[in-house]
Formats: sequence, C-alpha cells, structure tokens
Amino acid sequence: MVPTLLLVSAMIFWLMRILPGDVATLILIGPDGQGQPTPEDVARLKEQLGLNQPLVLQWADWMLGMMTLDVGPSLWSGQPVFDELFRRLPLTVQLGIMTTVTSLLIAIPMGIIAAVKRNSWMDYASRIFVLGGLSIPSFWVSVLTILALVTYFDWTPPLGYVSLTEDPFVNFQQLIWAALALGYIQAALVARMTRSSLLEVMREDYIRTARAKGVRDRNVVMKHALKNSMLPVITVVGIGLANIIGGTVIIETIWNLPGVGRFMVDAINHRDYPVVQTLTFIFALIFALTNLFIDLVYGVLDPRIRLE
Repeated sequence: MVPTLLLVSAMIFWLMRILPGDVATLILIGPDGQGQPTPEDVARLKEQLGLNQPLVLQWADWMLGMMTLDVGPSLWSGQPVFDELFRRLPLTVQLGIMTTVTSLLIAIPMGIIAAVKRNSWMDYASRIFVLGGLSIPSFWVSVLTILALVTYFDWTPPLGYVSLTEDPFVNFQQLIWAALALGYIQAALVARMTRSSLLEVMREDYIRTARAKGVRDRNVVMKHALKNSMLPVITVVGIGLANIIGGTVIIETIWNLPGVGRFMVDAINHRDYPVVQTLTFIFALIFALTNLFIDLVYGVLDPRIRLE
C-alpha cells in the first residue's frame, strides 16, 4: 500500500503541474475575468503561495502536511483544505452509504431470483436490467431521472442543501434520487455477479446431496449456496466503490450537492493544486483500504483461504 500511495501522490503532483493554465494567473484574473495581471504580479503571487520553490520541496511539504492533516489553505478560497473537506465529507459519505445499501437491496434479491428461476421471464428481465446498468453511464441516468421527475411529476430540483441533522426527511428527498441513479450502475454489476456465482455453486456435489436429503430448496439456496457464492460478489462490491467515488464527482455536480465530488470539480476548474492533490490521495487511500478489508473478509467467509 505504501509504495502505491507514494506513486499516486507523485503522479498527481506532477500531472497537476503540466496541465495548461497557471493558478496564480487565474487568481489574479478573477472569477469575472476582468483582471489584467502583469508578469511581476504573477511572480509575486507565486512567491506568496510557495509555487516558485523546487517541485521536490513542494511535494515533500505537501506529503508532510498530509501526515499531519494540515496541507495549508486552498489556493482559490483561502480556507484550510481539511476544514473544507470535513465540512463536505458527511454528505458524500451519506450518499455513498445510501448508494451501496440501495444497490445491494436491489441486486442481491434480483441475482438470487435470476439464478433460481434460470431461463424464465424473471431471468430475462434481470439480464435486461443488468445490460442497461452496464451500458448507460450514471450521469445519463441522472439526467433522464431529472427530466422524468420534472416532466411527469412537476418536481423542482432543490437549489439548496439541507443536512441530515437539520431535517432528515427533506435531506432524504434530496439524496434518494441521486443514490438511485448511482446505485443502479452498482446494482447491475452485483446482480450479474450474484447470478453467475450462485449458478456455479448450485452445481456442486454438496448442493445435490442436500437436495437428495430432502432439504427445502429455500434452505439449500439461502443457507448453503448463497454464503459460498459471496466471495466474488464481495469483490465486485469492493471494486464498485470506484464507481461510487468516481460517480459522486459527476452526480454531485448534476444534482447540485455540495459534497466532496463537487469540491473536486471546482478545484480542478480553478487549478487548486492542494485540494486536487489531497482529494486524489484520499480517494487512493480509500481504494487501498477497501482492498485490504476485502482480503480480510475473505478469510472470515471461507476459512480455507485464511493465512496461517
């Protein structure tokens, strides 16, 4: 994990510096584009921001700040990066949890039914659902959802955000549609893997033995086959975290949600180096920890693969 995170930090640091556009010039021009900075003004601001130092020193200073949770202020807003991050993080975490729960509530039953009722109309309906989820991007699902709600239900997109502690019901109304749009993509992947893995397990000898003993089909599926088919599903759920994290960047922008994804988009537009670097590093850390957690769960579900 450590070499991977170091490589990610170096790559994002270097990539941000080679992107066209200079953050000091953008700041001096201003959001209205009326500023006319001189080269002296740009050089002076770069010195104030520490952008004139060698890149190695800038990278080392930023990595030290990551270890102490103090990477300094945003180059654009002037607010501490982690203060702004912690203010926006609860929304994104809530959206991620709602997306994951929604996708699992849809995908697991659908995958089980499709496997048990193989080649029935329910199986074919499940395949169409999965094919749509694998083919349609999450942002297009969001756009279609907004158009349908506005056209057929006279729904108006909220202009502001209400936190969970302030009004849970309004908060749920604001996030549920975004969670469904993003969860549909995740549900399609999980449902497909659940069906395939369950069908493979149900061909095993111990499943035929259980049925020969007269065990009810429901108990065979739920108590024997389902548990042993969950390892590939857990892998897909973990990989699906990439869709959730990457999807929030677009989903939060479309649904006007002030979360970490929206924070990332604004920072990229402003060439806000500390914000983009910090958020990218945190995303990479989440991926690494998720993969580690999945490996540990493997040993819990299947004692045969535990490390001695």
